[in-house]
Amino acid sequence: VQLQASGGGLVQAGGSLRLSCAASGFTLDYYAIGWFRQAPGKEREGVSCISSSSGVTYYADSVKGRFTISRDNARNTVYLQMNSLKPEDTAVYYCADAFGCSLGNQADFGSWGQGTQVTVSS
Repeated sequence: VQLQASGGGLVQAGGSLRLSCAASGFTLDYYAIGWFRQAPGKEREGVSCISSSSGVTYYADSVKGRFTISRDNARNTVYLQMNSLKPEDTAVYYCADAFGCSLGNQADFGSWGQGTQVTVSS
């Protein structure tokens, strides 16, 4: 049971990327899904989360207005659309599941998989 993040890459500042978080072995419908990132030399931080039932979304202040999280339960996938990317968005991005969105409590999240590298050049 694991989540797999994909869609990262190298992009210039101001550009866009869409990350995908796909599940294997279970259905995402019943879980909140969070996106996290870890830049070199920094602690992992919460970026965004979408709740399971109502689809309520949460964002870190640093990405509000630029990133959009969404879910497609038919495809068993959660997306993170990232626009107006900045060099400080450079990090490895991970997705994980939980029973509720509490980005400040990473211990509540599980099914961490390998992340996807996002690099934003200036």
